[in-house]
Amino acid sequence: MDIKPPYGFQEIVPLTKQYRVALPEARMVPPAFRRTAVLPLSYTEFVVACRDYPIAFVSGDAGASYAAMMVLGLEQGENLFVTPDGTWDRGVYLPAYVRRYPFCMTRITVNGREQQERIACVEKSALAEGGEALHDERGEPLPLWEERRKLLFEYEADLARIEEMCRTLAALQLLETFTVQAVPNEGAPLAMTGVYRVAEDRLAGLAPDKLKELLDQGVLARVYAHLISLANFGRLLDRRAAGAKPG
Repeated sequence: MDIKPPYGFQEIVPLTKQYRVALPEARMVPPAFRRTAVLPLSYTEFVVACRDYPIAFVSGDAGASYAAMMVLGLEQGENLFVTPDGTWDRGVYLPAYVRRYPFCMTRITVNGREQQERIACVEKSALAEGGEALHDERGEPLPLWEERRKLLFEYEADLARIEEMCRTLAALQLLETFTVQAVPNEGAPLAMTGVYRVAEDRLAGLAPDKLKELLDQGVLARVYAHLISLANFGRLLDRRAAGAKPG
């Protein structure tokens, strides 16, 4: 059996009722996310995330598939939202990807075949005898786990919805590559490549029936949230200039 950890996780194991887990303090950023410049974005997060972060699309297979990401920094290894005390900036939205840690959902591979069903897993380094119990002596889930399990399963369903949205945008050929260029007051110019955005001219040129489909599916609202969020690249540069550093 092979278990592949999702982005940002190190080594995960299937979650059992007997495990005790050391949970991060409120808004404390796990080390794995303190130096990450992007994080996956789910379907329902677009509206809240677009206020604080640039939202862009990425592809790891030359455009065969895409994923939505919130951008946290202007270069690799830079998260401008981690404060010096190791917490996520309290003035901005805390991504669900971070809130669900150290838990995640993933598929397992058995004898070379990926199974369709996803299972709940936990970061192995978070297992601790002095950690929090998630189930009682009868094996029933405690409120602490019920809350996190709800987030975990809702977030996983949301990721599936964003995958479908990305397939729709790709099928309509609405995504185009672009380069983010920034010139700090000090230091060398920065350039972020390999990211995609919705092409506004292609969107405007869609047939009315296709636009209505996007509207009915809720995709059009998220497209506009994405386009509006692109102005936040300038705010990232401002944060950098103000002295925000990775934790």
